[in-house]
Amino acid sequence: MNFIIYDIEATCWEGRPPSLTQETIEIGALKMDRYGDVLSTFQRFVKPTLHPQLSHFCRELTNIDQVDINRANTFPSVIDSFIDWIDIWDEEYLLCSWGNFDQKIFQRDCALHNLEDDWTDNYLNIRRQYFEIKRLNQPRGLKKSVRVEGFDWDGEHHRAFDDAQNLAKIFQKYIDVWQY
Repeated sequence: MNFIIYDIEATCWEGRPPSLTQETIEIGALKMDRYGDVLSTFQRFVKPTLHPQLSHFCRELTNIDQVDINRANTFPSVIDSFIDWIDIWDEEYLLCSWGNFDQKIFQRDCALHNLEDDWTDNYLNIRRQYFEIKRLNQPRGLKKSVRVEGFDWDGEHHRAFDDAQNLAKIFQKYIDVWQY
């Protein structure tokens, strides 16, 4: 079994206008074996279709440059590369992210581009199980959880690959505890 510890950054706007649909702009992931060893990594920018121009708020939050988005491939191409990297046909895998946003945005982007999304069903919501393990009643973000667990935060917050690397620290610490 391979664990795909991943994070998504998506288009965003200040105040989250309800009429605007979020799309993936960056995928960051680590592939880990059942012992928590990192086998390989994945990082790609994605050019959104509906709103290809990032808002000022989104550029500030993520530190993703518009030039990187302009040079990126669209979701169908990037997700094909991601699925190939996961190796869903030859290896058992479990997609693991902090909360359910990442799974839902994949599913929305697949629907937007008329792509199958059943590959997203093998999924573990680390945040939900972490809150159960720690018996937490109050919401806590990934960055605070990483620090509470005694780890330093590495990289930039709200960058997909950096967030995935930091999430992997929590995943590895409790690798024998997760229920899937």
